[in-house]
Amino acid sequence: MSTSPAERARSIATVCLSGSLEDKLTAASAAGFGGVEIFENDLIASASAPERIRERCAELGLSIDLYQPFRDFEAVPPDVLRANLRRAERKFDLMARLGADTVLVCSSVSPDAVDDDDLAAEQLRELAELAAERGIRVCYEALAWGRFVNTYEHAWRIVRRADHPSLGVCLDSFHILSRGSDLTTIRTIPAEKLFFLQLADAPRLNMDLLQWSRHHRLFPGQGEFDLAEFVGTVLAAGYAGPLSLEVFNDVFRQSDPGPAAVDAMRSLLALEESVAAPVHLPPPAELSGPAFVELGADDSGGERLNSTLAALGFRSAGRHRSKPVRLWEQGAARILVNTEPDRPEHRGGGALAALGVHSADPPASTRRAEGLLAPVLPRSARPDEADLSSVAAPDGTALFFCRTDADRDAGWLGDFEPEQDERGQDAGVTGIDHVAMTQPFDHFDEAILFYRSVLGLRPAPPVEFAAPFGLVRSRMVLDRGETVRIALDSAVLRRGPWAPGVRHPQHVALSSDDVFASARAMRELGAPVVAIPDNYYDDLDARLELPPDLLASLRENSILYDRDRQGEYLHFSVAVPGSRVFFEIVQRINGYRARGESNAPVRMAAHRRRRLESK
Repeated sequence: MSTSPAERARSIATVCLSGSLEDKLTAASAAGFGGVEIFENDLIASASAPERIRERCAELGLSIDLYQPFRDFEAVPPDVLRANLRRAERKFDLMARLGADTVLVCSSVSPDAVDDDDLAAEQLRELAELAAERGIRVCYEALAWGRFVNTYEHAWRIVRRADHPSLGVCLDSFHILSRGSDLTTIRTIPAEKLFFLQLADAPRLNMDLLQWSRHHRLFPGQGEFDLAEFVGTVLAAGYAGPLSLEVFNDVFRQSDPGPAAVDAMRSLLALEESVAAPVHLPPPAELSGPAFVELGADDSGGERLNSTLAALGFRSAGRHRSKPVRLWEQGAARILVNTEPDRPEHRGGGALAALGVHSADPPASTRRAEGLLAPVLPRSARPDEADLSSVAAPDGTALFFCRTDADRDAGWLGDFEPEQDERGQDAGVTGIDHVAMTQPFDHFDEAILFYRSVLGLRPAPPVEFAAPFGLVRSRMVLDRGETVRIALDSAVLRRGPWAPGVRHPQHVALSSDDVFASARAMRELGAPVVAIPDNYYDDLDARLELPPDLLASLRENSILYDRDRQGEYLHFSVAVPGSRVFFEIVQRINGYRARGESNAPVRMAAHRRRRLESK
């Protein structure tokens, strides 16, 4: 009977992380990994002797599961083989000092190699015999760009032909899935020949396999490979070794190794759950929409936010008993304005500080978040206040799990002293459609994984668009019922001094059943609707040939328009009231799925004009 994923060792290749070898080992252990693959370059660059690395791994509770890579060995002329065997003996000596018993041999890319499976098998058998004398196993892997051997099926044929107990195969998800290989053959490989399993996700890219592999691998759940099917197939074949991550990524190798290792562990836990849910991790609780959005600001920024919300038709519905937090309501939309910020970026105008989501089981949602290594945020509350726990998303935004009951006193709404706001005038807002947050480039993929694993949200396909200040990558994550939508944006390149005034914009999209009526009502209330130029509507007419009355109404109200195969999307925005966050009013018609990404460059340019004109 095969070992379930929950009972398996979890390993990570040191190439996944930044820093010295010692930094990488410390980070891997702190994140909960039980083993490592030591990448040869990391050891070569270390000032520590192999014996000391072995001792350090033991101190940290890490096994050394693999030493890698040994390159360009097989199917070569006799003189090259002699040199390769000498090189192998030196590496086996080093592995003995290190305490590693498995070496990864990659299929050759050498110009010395020839296309001869019999020769490759013969020479790999000779290598395995040499390794066996030292208690070492040789793990043969087909590189996706190998000169002659570039599929796992081919590698297995050679290993089978060599027929040596110390020679087996390594199955690497990137090399297999990037080529679109059929997984069926995996089930025919004897379990005792499945020596090692390496896991990496990746986006779907049309590019050279080597460049794709070396720069764009991701942790499981961050890309588009079906790793659950892949791992399930390997486990069904009887593989009994560790689940190990091997990810080459330029961003990860520049990031703090501590958080990167935590992100790696979170990805592995979520992958294990998708293969065979471990009992210690509660399943994602059913979500039923956003409970609230909290905006943090200083006093002057808070006043600007309050004025903007009033102009959008919100009414002031309550003040918190013990905190400087004001509750604004319209329809099912609830916005909190907190004027006691705990982060510097909230000063001077406001930023999205927290997101509350309706959960069918808030305690289970919190336990799941903790099980997936999400940091629980400290929170002080009086005995008569709701006991709400929150966890931190990768960008620091607090995520609350709450159940808003019909009885205000039974949930978090009971913490607010009701107030009657006679000034409130409804403008047709029915709820919160989505929130959009710009992520630091280095944390974009981490954020996708966080919301995917912790909340059980599904990522929509990634979208890229050319904005006025550079290429922007965007991806929506949403629950199955599409009641919770979070849009994650990121500038693909880091920005220098030439950048927009709002470097990391955020917005709250409010839903309406009649966006034209909402636009007229909000203008009457003094909302600073952002003007859209005529050029946009002229192009809209040329592209889509909309009915003249619809086009005229869009132009008159500065409403943007998009459509897909399901339906239509109408949206407009108001000026940024401070430093980061602004509001958008949207209407979805007949099941439209996206969020008007094609209109984002026009909206961004319009916001910039508005800010320049207001100076």
